[in-house]
Amino acid sequence: MLKNISLGIKAYFGAFSLISKLKLWKFFVIPMLISFLTAIAIFGSAYGLSDNIVDYLTSVFPSWNQYEWIKTTFRIIAGLIIIVIGLILFKHIIMALSAPFMSPVSEKIEAHLTGSLAHNHRNTTFMQQLWRGIKINGRNLLMELLLTIPILLLKFIPIVNIFSTILLFLVQAYYAGFGNMDYTLERHFKYRESVKFVQKHRGLAIGNGIVFMLMLLIPVVGFILVLPLSVTAATLKTVDALQLKNNLPNHA
Repeated sequence: MLKNISLGIKAYFGAFSLISKLKLWKFFVIPMLISFLTAIAIFGSAYGLSDNIVDYLTSVFPSWNQYEWIKTTFRIIAGLIIIVIGLILFKHIIMALSAPFMSPVSEKIEAHLTGSLAHNHRNTTFMQQLWRGIKINGRNLLMELLLTIPILLLKFIPIVNIFSTILLFLVQAYYAGFGNMDYTLERHFKYRESVKFVQKHRGLAIGNGIVFMLMLLIPVVGFILVLPLSVTAATLKTVDALQLKNNLPNHA
């Protein structure tokens, strides 16, 4: 597991140069625009929600207005929850909508690594790729929310809340890496087979997703570059895993 997490992270080091070498930047224009506009829409609308939530709570419990520390505590908790939900929605929305644009990029990288695409591929159309992206990311969104809600509740427990933060980050990283790996897997496996493949290689997904999540901490630039770099890195490691599984030939 730890070895695969490390491999998933290290794949990013060659991502930028590979994109330039294969002249793939033009394929990322629309996904980067989707990423930027989605970030503005989600986090812009969520900006003032923490104050609105606290105002609502104090209207229900007027006595809380006497204790500033209570209002501050709930403002912090509400802000954290909004950020977590915002990040969850952001990554699944951009990965679902970008699927038809990321699949060709993944295919070109795979062809570069294997020497050809002569092996059997599942032929899919633009709409099929879009539907696949929505289906995979919809499933991942549901699973992530089911895991995230109880983890957020652990934040009310002292000391335990430290570990819950790490666990929450790893859960988000796993599903981010899952979505990035599926751009390659959709050509080789059906929906359920892809889920099983990623579960077997969850270390690669977590490693890829760790850098994905950290990039979102970089204002503007991180949101724009996160898809090109993470998808390229995920494709590199996914192709390696497929070659080890004998689903792909090795480059001569």
